[in-house]
Parts: sequence; C-alpha cells; structure tokens
Amino acid sequence: MAKRRKVANLLALAVLSAVATRPMHPYEMAATLRGWNKERDMEIKWGSLYTVVRNLAKHELIEETGSTRQGRRPERTVYQITEAGRQELVDWTRELLGVPYTEFPRFRAGLSVMAVLDPDEVIGLLENRLAVLDGEIGTLGEQHTRDVAEIPRLFLIETEYDLAILRAEAAWVRALLGELTEGTFPGLSEWRAFHETGEIADDLRELAEKDITDL
Repeated sequence: MAKRRKVANLLALAVLSAVATRPMHPYEMAATLRGWNKERDMEIKWGSLYTVVRNLAKHELIEETGSTRQGRRPERTVYQITEAGRQELVDWTRELLGVPYTEFPRFRAGLSVMAVLDPDEVIGLLENRLAVLDGEIGTLGEQHTRDVAEIPRLFLIETEYDLAILRAEAAWVRALLGELTEGTFPGLSEWRAFHETGEIADDLRELAEKDITDL
C-alpha cells in the first residue's frame, strides 16, 4: 500500500532528486528538471514549484543553505537536501518501483464506454489513434537510438519503458482493429444493429445489466 507522504505531489520527488545532486535555488531546480525532461516522467505543474519547495522546507526535507544574487535580479534562496529528505527520496523511489498502484488511463475510460459509438466510428477513431502511436514510437525510437550512443542506459530506462508501453498499446489496438474490420469481434453485429435500430439485443442487454459479482 502506498504511504501517506508529507508532501505527496510528485513534483516534490523531482525536486528532491535534483537537490540531491547539489544545492540549488528554485530557478535552478526548474532548469535542471526541464533539462532532464522530467515532465515526460510525471505530471508537473511548474506554477506550483515554489509551493512545493516551501512545503519541503516546512517538513525539513530540504533546508536553506544561503542565497545568491546575479546583477540586479532579486536575491534567491538556495536549498540543500537534508538527511530526512534523502531518506524520503529513497523510500519514495522504492515504493514507486516495488508497490503496484492502480491507475486509470483515459484510454481505458474510453474503451469502457465505447459501445455508445457506432462500430464504424470506433474503427476510424482507433485508426487515428494508431497512426499517432506509430508516429510517437518512430520519433521516440529515433531519439532513443541517438541518446543511447552517448548516455548510459541507467539514465534512459524510463524511455525504454515508454517505448515498450507504446509498442504494446499499438499492437493491441492493431489487433482490435483487425477484429472490428474483419467482423470477428464478438457481438459486433448486435452492436451495429443497436446503432441502426436503437434497440439493444436481449443477450447484450442481459450482459450489460448483469451484476459483476455474478460473472
């Protein structure tokens, strides 16, 4: 089970990972995380960075270590990670890697109610999705091939994961499209008839109304 964190925003995890390398002021944290493309790894709302930093300091996961000033710019507070912060960073990483957590992708939500659309429309939408997926796979694959020649695999492992997930989804969507276009998808004729007549077949109605505990 996931632990209750003092600062649960994943941006806090990213900040801890940044200041674990060296002391930084918030502007440097943001620049470092952008340089690491952290927005690809987790949902980041940059506008909440200063709030996250303040909360990390409040809970003594980071601490002020001085300030810097460049030219006429305002003075910037520099923070360093505390021992408690290092422990939090390590423990949180262990949890994310080792404890499964149920997430709810938007695509899954769409699949769960796709019966409200005509099968032919679903086919068109999935074809569009597949084209986008194939494009992302191509672009990310090319980038990964370039990066792997210069960057240790340890720091590209999340890109490997992204590619694996994209390829798995593309393969699944391609197979589903095959069933829909070839007419082998179970209940396809009843599904199509419902959108033509507005009447759902008895067997589909019974299945739709059947309580999940009876399956």
